[in-house]
Amino acid sequence: MRFTKIAALAASAVMAAGLATAQDRTGWPSDLTVGTASQGGTYFVYGNGLASFIGEELGLNASGEVTGGPVQNMTLVQTGDHNIGLVTMGPAYEAWTGVSELAPGLEHKDVRALFPMYKTAFQVIALEGSGIKSVSDLGGKRVAVGPAGGTPGTYWPRFIETLGVDATPSFTGAADAASQLKDGLVDAFAFAAGMPIPAFSQLTAEAKVVMFGFNEQELATVLENHPSVSPFVIESGVYSGHDYDQPTVAMWNFAVAHADMPESLAYEITKLVMENNDRMLQIHSAASETVPENAVNNGFLPFHPGAVRYYEEKGIAIPDELKG
Repeated sequence: MRFTKIAALAASAVMAAGLATAQDRTGWPSDLTVGTASQGGTYFVYGNGLASFIGEELGLNASGEVTGGPVQNMTLVQTGDHNIGLVTMGPAYEAWTGVSELAPGLEHKDVRALFPMYKTAFQVIALEGSGIKSVSDLGGKRVAVGPAGGTPGTYWPRFIETLGVDATPSFTGAADAASQLKDGLVDAFAFAAGMPIPAFSQLTAEAKVVMFGFNEQELATVLENHPSVSPFVIESGVYSGHDYDQPTVAMWNFAVAHADMPESLAYEITKLVMENNDRMLQIHSAASETVPENAVNNGFLPFHPGAVRYYEEKGIAIPDELKG
């Protein structure tokens, strides 16, 4: 019996040693930071869960960090302050081309894509007794739009202006915005995140609310003037007690890294996420779209060579112009 136990332990040690030597960890950092967004949003949940998963499986001290969202995440990755950032492709394109609101004139050419996350949908929530039922009803109202520099904080003011609605935007994190809505400090909360938005789910459980995207006329105007978004429907039942579809617009999200990240690390992170969708779904249901096939939804940002190697091993062709 004792010999059997010793043999089993020796075999395990050999397997572990083989795994360690098979995985090239040259240049890997001991600590890894994932830039997320404000508490109460999907990025916060997804990013912290991603960091924990990377830490567990790759043996790194990985953690998520609250940020202002995609605009800031692009810059933090560009400057090397964060290893991974979660970004929406609209703000990412603006940063890539040097028109980021946070760092105007700085082309973020050192950022590389790792893997697709999910579509971010734009949605508004208001108290049922407010009488607000559409974006057009927000005229003269104070509207929380998430933190400055985040996707909703960037695009909701633009959408509202495009629609000719005279609303006053309030920039604050998702959790704070939800509290302000309940307390009557704002009239509505317009946000953008993967479905369901945690702060919206909390509000549906605590108050009588109405949620909506854009009506038919509003949607046509937004799509005509904002080519970075596409039509999307928040389906009935996404939120408990809300049995109606909500037409709106959405934008894809990707996880990104600096071009200097070791190729072997970028490969292992991409492989880990792309081949463990069940584990990603435990983090957030939006991860149903975190699958290799959705890599094609990146049309401009070069993929990290480590990510390219993974996708090509799986038979997913990456255009030459997107090989970083």
